Amino acid sequence: MAASEHLLGRPTAPASLGMVMASTGVAVMGSFAFGVAIGYSAPTEAGIRQDLQLTLSQYSVFGSILTIGAMIGAVASGYIADVAGRKGAMRASALFCVVGWLAIFLAQSAASLDFGRFCTGFGVGVFSYVVPVFIAEIAPKALRGVLTALNQLLVCTGLSVTYIVGTMVSWRTLATAGLVPCIILIVGLFFIPESPRWLAKVGRQKEFEIALQRLRGKNADVFVEAEEIKEFIESIESLPKAGIQDLFSRSYIRPVIIGVGLMVFQQFVGINGILFYASETFVSAGFPSGNLGTILMGCIQAPITALGALLMDRSGRRPLLLISTSGLLVGSLMSGISFYLKIHGIFSKQVPIIALTGILVYIASFSLGMGSVPWVIMSEIFPINMKGIGGSFVTLVNWSSSLAVSFAFNFLMSWSSSGTFFFFAFVCAMAILFIVKIVPETKGKTLEEIQASINCRT
Repeated sequence: MAASEHLLGRPTAPASLGMVMASTGVAVMGSFAFGVAIGYSAPTEAGIRQDLQLTLSQYSVFGSILTIGAMIGAVASGYIADVAGRKGAMRASALFCVVGWLAIFLAQSAASLDFGRFCTGFGVGVFSYVVPVFIAEIAPKALRGVLTALNQLLVCTGLSVTYIVGTMVSWRTLATAGLVPCIILIVGLFFIPESPRWLAKVGRQKEFEIALQRLRGKNADVFVEAEEIKEFIESIESLPKAGIQDLFSRSYIRPVIIGVGLMVFQQFVGINGILFYASETFVSAGFPSGNLGTILMGCIQAPITALGALLMDRSGRRPLLLISTSGLLVGSLMSGISFYLKIHGIFSKQVPIIALTGILVYIASFSLGMGSVPWVIMSEIFPINMKGIGGSFVTLVNWSSSLAVSFAFNFLMSWSSSGTFFFFAFVCAMAILFIVKIVPETKGKTLEEIQASINCRT
């Protein structure tokens, strides 16, 4: 009897979440590795520069080359995930990170250090696309938001852990710690199924049905879900083979606008500039050192991101985005006002407290929604035939925007510290308008329903 006939005859039973949760837990080790890679340069600067006798400009290359590697990884991510599968892409990413961390651990020169940082960047560039896509493709629709948001939660957790551990151990020891999530991921991938939607797309019918059954539980009735997935993929596959130029066709331009818009706003509200230069920003605001503010930032990120994940499938994506960007607007205005007061010598004693409060409001607001929701929506809006090309393009836009903001932040602060935060507040206001006018609500819908509804509005 065919596998589909077995599925048809199986009595209805509630879906089991055990394998979905296990698969998500394995995948988000890539997110944790992502956070470790981002956080590594902050606590290690003094040790690396001293041990390897690096100039500030040489260390700046080390700090920025992660983003360059991630941009290249983002370009390749969709192709790798489409050809090798979602598991294959995660495995390749983890291996790149392993090579990178080993190169950093063994580094005796700036060149070997930069090589390791580049390899790690390439790996996290692929992770940033494939992890949320994999989770979105395996999760039941009622839990897709919260499970996909775990991607950002583990990024924040990796970042916070690296900040804290990095103050206690040497930079070489911290590099070996970066190997841990990669090794857990590589081993875990042997025990979880591939994305059923990817298996259906490449025509591996029997494996598709087995994978879907494993994810939903041995006794669950998956016939209806399997048929919906197959019918949608068959309708998509009947279309001509997609290319990069098709992203800008009338059929796909709306998901491109949604994805690119969210990623641009996510970065141009200033998050990476504030994270990368947090210590300097707090000192500029009048604190004797940036340690207190940086520690508080690390402490609030993970809990607030967890709260956002829990609210994702209750409140919906759009309300969470609107609350988040409104908080970002308030935090940016408070920070801008604090620097304005400092420059003009007004309420000098209160300025550091206003600045600290503003930045903590900003970080909490970003962690609540704007950090995770754009990645969730990106994983939902592209049909399976465009997911590789569209996801790669949107991820590349995100990393390019990140590079632009992190590179320009110090120059903007030198130009006008208050003006920098007022500019970020203006971007937040534009983001609110974009969300209200353009971004759809995707809560409680299957991926196929989301994509069909977007296409109907183009």
